[in-house]
Amino acid sequence: MDNISILVMAMKVLEDLKGRTLDVVTIKKPVDLQSAIGLSKIISKLSPLVGNTIESIVAQDLNSQSSLWPAGCKWVRQDPDFPDVVLTGVAEPRPGLEVKAWMPLATEITGRFRDSQSTLKYHSAKVVVVCWLPEYVIAGSPKVIDIFVCDAMDFAIARDKHYHNPPWYVLREPEDTATRTKNLQQKNTNAFVFQHPRDSDEFREAEALVASWGTDAKIYRSDPEYQALLADLMGRFQYRGETNFAKIDRINLASLEEFKTRMYRTKFIDRPIQSWRAALRRKDIHPFLQFIEGDISSTLLSRSLWDEIEED
Repeated sequence: MDNISILVMAMKVLEDLKGRTLDVVTIKKPVDLQSAIGLSKIISKLSPLVGNTIESIVAQDLNSQSSLWPAGCKWVRQDPDFPDVVLTGVAEPRPGLEVKAWMPLATEITGRFRDSQSTLKYHSAKVVVVCWLPEYVIAGSPKVIDIFVCDAMDFAIARDKHYHNPPWYVLREPEDTATRTKNLQQKNTNAFVFQHPRDSDEFREAEALVASWGTDAKIYRSDPEYQALLADLMGRFQYRGETNFAKIDRINLASLEEFKTRMYRTKFIDRPIQSWRAALRRKDIHPFLQFIEGDISSTLLSRSLWDEIEED
């Protein structure tokens, strides 16, 4: 069985994640309006905990179907290595899954994907974005709504295409650190921003240098020849490291954007997720009073209130 077949089979197994409530943490029902307001602001911060839990669940689910994998092979979670879950017992590159958790009431998908194209050449991996919500929106246990799957290399290419814009914004592949100990090896793409204003003589000079590279100068490549050009550019001009880089919500990957749109339109309890988002954006806590008054699992929202929210 080749890696493509293994990953296709793994995705079929993970379909069972959809709709599952995860026994990892339970957010208590808010006791008053102030508590509800507080919860609405912080529940997205649980995504790292939920993500780590899902990584373990993914490995468990895949191993529960041992007959699907080559004899003697086992899925294991590895932290902090890439990818998060990998199949051991097969030849390199081993198939694996990189898991990102997304709570759609948050401002954006805050997870980052920094693994470089040069590193991904030696991996056979999928990125799995898990969309989740507390089962009662701001209370209860995490519930998986749906999952998105994409080739890791496609993620990296979309990210680099979006960010790379020399001479203003420059991406660089990691150095060859294979001879270093594992904890010192570099595998991530790094981002740098030009330090002089766009109307400065320095920037105009840098633009001329980039233009001299040819018509494809601004198209990112991971090959040594292009990386040498970028190194020369950065050696001539002043750059600073950019830390606000590689958030997966900003890379403009078409399939991910389609997934986000579908999730926002997905009905949760009795209204689309985008309606819950609209209520939070307007700082209108009234829709969440159902979790303070009466049975937490009941829906007490009026049609007129939701009409107002959806018109926003």
